[in-house]
Amino acid sequence: QLQLVESGGGLVQPGGSLRLSCAASGFTLDYAAIGWFRQASGKAREGVSCISSDYGTTHYGDSVKGRFTISRDNAKNTVYLQMNSLKPEDTAVYYCAADGAGNCSLVPDYAYWGQGTQVTVSS
Repeated sequence: QLQLVESGGGLVQPGGSLRLSCAASGFTLDYAAIGWFRQASGKAREGVSCISSDYGTTHYGDSVKGRFTISRDNAKNTVYLQMNSLKPEDTAVYYCAADGAGNCSLVPDYAYWGQGTQVTVSS
């Protein structure tokens, strides 16, 4: 059974850091395009970052460029999202998603989704 499980969310002060993890079971992450998305209360789901399966090409949303970094550990079958210099507007539920091999995108039309992890940035 294909499953994605996010972890690492929590409460952090502005300017702080968090690292989110997306652990996969039932398939191999390095053969899938993986995306991180977020959804704040009352807002549409937004693409944060993604990593392609082939050459590990990465993409970032404009609001997180220079602050967030996506990476993949094939041995652990896990994708990470390192979030630095967090701002209150980063507060949202963060989801990881997986799709077939190839290029990734920041459009939330992926086939498989995790349950999400809450990130709250507040003093």
